[in-house]
Amino acid sequence: MESTVDLHLHTTMSDGRLSPTELVTLCAERGLRQIAITDHDSLEGLPEAQEVARELGIDVIAGVELGADDKGGEVHLLGYFADASDPELSSTLADFRDGRTTRGRRIVERLAELDVHVSWDRVLELSDGGAVGRPHIAQAMVEKGYVQYPKEAFDQYLGRSGPAYIGRSRLTPAEGVAALVKNGAVPVMAHPTYYMSGEGPDEVARLTETLADLQQVGLAGMEVHYGDYTTRQVEMLASVARELGLIQCGGSDYHASGNPDETEPGTVGPPPEVIGALQDVRGRLTGQSEA
Repeated sequence: MESTVDLHLHTTMSDGRLSPTELVTLCAERGLRQIAITDHDSLEGLPEAQEVARELGIDVIAGVELGADDKGGEVHLLGYFADASDPELSSTLADFRDGRTTRGRRIVERLAELDVHVSWDRVLELSDGGAVGRPHIAQAMVEKGYVQYPKEAFDQYLGRSGPAYIGRSRLTPAEGVAALVKNGAVPVMAHPTYYMSGEGPDEVARLTETLADLQQVGLAGMEVHYGDYTTRQVEMLASVARELGLIQCGGSDYHASGNPDETEPGTVGPPPEVIGALQDVRGRLTGQSEA
């Protein structure tokens, strides 16, 4: 079913391959009316995206995606209606981007040890001034013929259990939620199934417990309508969201990655009324910060 809302999109300011202008234009052509630019550790693409969106008659929500780690696994957090003028958040994101650059160089060195040789200069070119990420390294590997698609680079080398994976300094999930709340951004857990090891009752219970803990520090929603989720996954996550009273968000997580099965903008997303629910939370957060 086509959607007019997509709350998870990436540009060249992180690991997407379309500029903010190109991405917003594509979304407008696909019939989207409300979107969120959610680059990793970066708000840099928002001014350009919002300017183009005004010309094309669609709304762009200021968003950001943060990575966090706890003992249970990796958690990604989306912050909606972020205040890009906040110097504290800007400083935090700049530190994260520096950490990405250091990690990226170390991954390239690790790949060389595995006889996979890509140019660090080419990785920087692919990042195009944005936050360096593993997808840029994956694209460099595609160009050199080591893999056919970026997904294969992750499956064989760059994924969390891959031989070239290197971690980086991150916030805990609770710290990430707290940082977004302090900024006035509405915190939402991205792609919850990535946190899970399977979808059995024990894993659903673990996810529910983690979400409930994060609610205590301000988590407001979770992605339910996401990427290539199956009907069963959507129903499972919707049930968890209803149980906890979380806003059911979602989007394509589009990067223009070149993978043959990538979910396209306009094909998945939450209902439009989700925007109002997020705005209500944003109003409460900013009201508290002003009190």
